Amino acid sequence: MSRWNSFNRREFLSTALGAAASFSILPPGHRLIGELLEPQSKFAPLQFPEEFIWGAATASYQIEGAWAEDGKGESIWDRFSHTPGKVKGAATGDVACDSYHRYKEDVALLKALNLSSYRFSISWPRIQATGSGDPNSEGLDYYKRLADALLEAKIRPLCTLYHWDLPQKLEERGGWPNRDLVARFTDYVDITVRALGDRISHWCIFNEPWVFTFLGYAWGIHAPSRKNFAECMRATHVVNIAQGQAFRAIKAINSKLQVGTAFSMAHCQPATSSDADRQAADRAHALGNVWFVHPALHGEYPKAFPGDNPLDLMGVKSGDMELCRAPLDFLGINYYRRQLVSAIPPGAGEDATGVHNFDAHDGPLTDFAWEIWPDGFHDLLMRIAHEYKTTPLEITENGCSYLDCPDEHGRIPDERRVQFMRGYLHGLGRALLHGANVRAYHHWSLLDNFEWAEGYAQRFGLTYVDFRTQKRTIKDSGHWYAKLASTGSLT
Repeated sequence: MSRWNSFNRREFLSTALGAAASFSILPPGHRLIGELLEPQSKFAPLQFPEEFIWGAATASYQIEGAWAEDGKGESIWDRFSHTPGKVKGAATGDVACDSYHRYKEDVALLKALNLSSYRFSISWPRIQATGSGDPNSEGLDYYKRLADALLEAKIRPLCTLYHWDLPQKLEERGGWPNRDLVARFTDYVDITVRALGDRISHWCIFNEPWVFTFLGYAWGIHAPSRKNFAECMRATHVVNIAQGQAFRAIKAINSKLQVGTAFSMAHCQPATSSDADRQAADRAHALGNVWFVHPALHGEYPKAFPGDNPLDLMGVKSGDMELCRAPLDFLGINYYRRQLVSAIPPGAGEDATGVHNFDAHDGPLTDFAWEIWPDGFHDLLMRIAHEYKTTPLEITENGCSYLDCPDEHGRIPDERRVQFMRGYLHGLGRALLHGANVRAYHHWSLLDNFEWAEGYAQRFGLTYVDFRTQKRTIKDSGHWYAKLASTGSLT
């Protein structure tokens, strides 16, 4: 059977528009339990366009292991996970899924799932142990072997240059709040893309810059575990400059390389219909969703505070916003949740945004207590497609944690994940129907893996990993996704 169905994007839109009246579209606020956990006969069949890309995603620290092998240096996540009390169960990524040694097995899984794109990340301290200096040839050779295996399997490598594992030595020199990190990061990007750009044509500069700046520097939940809002805001500006400089460095190597970033985004919904809550939701969207998009595409920060944005606090200098500019070839979207937003009186602190936002819990919950609400996915995609009309979108992450385990026959029946994917991909299909230019979907994750501060307490994978033996077993959801990837048919 052909990997792709016979529809191209234009035919998909015209055919889907003709069938639109048959869709049972969940209105905002509708109860989703019945929609998502009962058979999906309420959803009309949907055929994705011929060129649509199906993939899965992982990250270096979450799967590679080999934390101190072949010249790799210490990262902030090595230090964080080795610090008692930081990660559930005292878990570390020292071994994780052992993908550093088992990457061929993981590429075979991707092929068995009929996927045509694999989003993975490069460990910076595997390339430069201390974050500067000559590259480590053994680290580069590992990623060359991985890319070659993917290309041989006819799978597109989509490579993320920074997925949170900053070299510890650079954190000791100030980390992301330190403006000098722009030059260090740009050097690393230049080294890596020059070494791998003949194999890899699609690159994400960062993964979720909002998460690693706010959770790492303001809230202390993630590495490097700082709690300083001023440092966090400086870090966001340094990252925006680094994004622009890295983009230019990559294009200088080869202008034909496709370059974007994977941004974490949530659907920010006003808690009430009041003007104050609507304005608060817009500010939450500005800070949480597009704080790293708008400077790249428009050369300015979106309005995210009741008064002026704290540019002085952020360390913004004359000429900086031009350095932040980067006409990204695509926007990666990592989507997991809907947030309700209400306005609150601004406090006395510099971090006061006049916003109270919290995860919605009106729909059914995953085993991570994250709400299932596909309408939020559709609505967020439509908003981003409207605000950044000319830039293609790729879903670089979307997924759910369920703790289903092998049954007595060794099978992993995870029907809830199947229904989750069916609902969210229906929301994505509706966005395509309504004109959103989304060209790819990557499920998080290919493998159950080290889930940051949650350790191994959550399982997001299409493939079950026995962490004692490293045995991989494709779950029922993986088999379902493989069929979808081979046909493009969501039935």
